[in-house]
Amino acid sequence: MLNVAVIGLGWWGKTITRRLAGSEELRVVRAVDLFPDRHADYVAEHGIPVGASYDEVIADPGVDVVVLCTPNSLHTAQVAAAARAGKHVFCEKPLALTRAEAEASVAICAEHGVMLGIGHERRFELAMQEIERLVRTGALGTIMHAESSFSHDKLINVPPTDWRRSAKESPAAGMTAMGIHLSDAYVNLFGPVAEVQAMTARRVLEGENGDVVSALLRHESGVTTYLNAILYTPLYLRFAVFGTKAWVEYRNETHPDTPGPSTLVMQVTGEPAQVTTYDWTDSVRANLDQFARAIRGAEAYAFTDAQKIGNIAVVEAVVKSAATGETVRLAPSGA
Repeated sequence: MLNVAVIGLGWWGKTITRRLAGSEELRVVRAVDLFPDRHADYVAEHGIPVGASYDEVIADPGVDVVVLCTPNSLHTAQVAAAARAGKHVFCEKPLALTRAEAEASVAICAEHGVMLGIGHERRFELAMQEIERLVRTGALGTIMHAESSFSHDKLINVPPTDWRRSAKESPAAGMTAMGIHLSDAYVNLFGPVAEVQAMTARRVLEGENGDVVSALLRHESGVTTYLNAILYTPLYLRFAVFGTKAWVEYRNETHPDTPGPSTLVMQVTGEPAQVTTYDWTDSVRANLDQFARAIRGAEAYAFTDAQKIGNIAVVEAVVKSAATGETVRLAPSGA
């Protein structure tokens, strides 16, 4: 098993620790937080020591992997420090806030021969994997369009001064928290994005970055996609793909961190709708376990470097388009 240090013990750092408790690939041995004295309950529950120094962790030869659950603007420097220390890095989304930063993180991990993982667990949901199969095999026909929403109210009690409300740390409302999962799925299914039109709105939440984001994307392949994320509404997760032969729609009944079923509906022209219900599986751990197997060379990792960079290019374009009201055209893939 690979030894892991979790960096940042907010909601998601604690979630990852719990998820890895059953892993046969990764074992959490250390944790870091700015306020370690606030986490006596974490130490008591998991028996894992909590310190305040990231430098000490990456200097520890007993740590093989760092999992970053830290504010977004810190990711690039923290990835670089871990890579230079020979540690594999699993970074919670977003990997970075600009394409240039994402390229730098990918490059330095390659330079030092370490794996770079990313926290987009929704690719590992069973219904999402079925959608990918249907797209790849042509079962839906020519893909015309896709649209999706990822909204919830889990963060409504975050104070206005928290980094999650900051226009610098979390720009474009829910884009870096939820919308980025949708754009990752789009980049995976339909390829690089060529242009973006986006807008945000500030309806009820205090803070700098608003509480609604919507974006329309055109991919280099010609497919158009749409995404929406709302930070103050009951949980709503929907992902739909429309093809010339059939459309498919996927609905989650719970957030990925909470057990609950999901439903996939496929409608083929002239046929009764096909409905499949999927039991919950731990997509968070599935991502982390595959990352560990990729480190050992036992399995390919689901995310290519081009996709890691391409998704952050979309995030950067959404932020710019929402701020300017203009369509943003992205540099061609490979440029």
